[in-house]
Amino acid sequence: MLVEPQSNTNLKKIILSLTVFFLLQTNYAYSKDLMLYGGSGHKDFLGCFNCGDNSSKSICNEYGTFGSEYSSSSIFNEYGTYGSEYSSSSPWNEYSSSNSVPVLVDKQGGFYGYFTINEYRSKAIDFADTLSDIYESANGKLDEVQEKLCASLK
Repeated sequence: MLVEPQSNTNLKKIILSLTVFFLLQTNYAYSKDLMLYGGSGHKDFLGCFNCGDNSSKSICNEYGTFGSEYSSSSIFNEYGTYGSEYSSSSPWNEYSSSNSVPVLVDKQGGFYGYFTINEYRSKAIDFADTLSDIYESANGKLDEVQEKLCASLK
């Protein structure tokens, strides 16, 4: 039986979503809010990774400060410091090994890794390869990356 290209694409989306979901389930306690910090010394709060899309602090709230494609504090602003694929401070720069790449931490300061698609970066998050796959499957379109990433967090 031949699989149609559209079905194959949908299957890939499902597999990506399930992979991120299982990685998050096994590696991170959902009872902990995971936060993103970036910039020099990681002093810039960039939002909550797993707070749900209704939280004002969530990276999944597209109308909030940290999820808006227009906010300078959003990793989904393609023209901003933390969203540009060319910025050394952006998780979407596949070559950056800068210390200003966002980090994923819990409220107690527990370090979960550098939030980056650079899967070869030292101390990258465990799911950097999956994050990279999501980015690539969205052709770098950050609105689609946000949609896919946030759907996998639900």
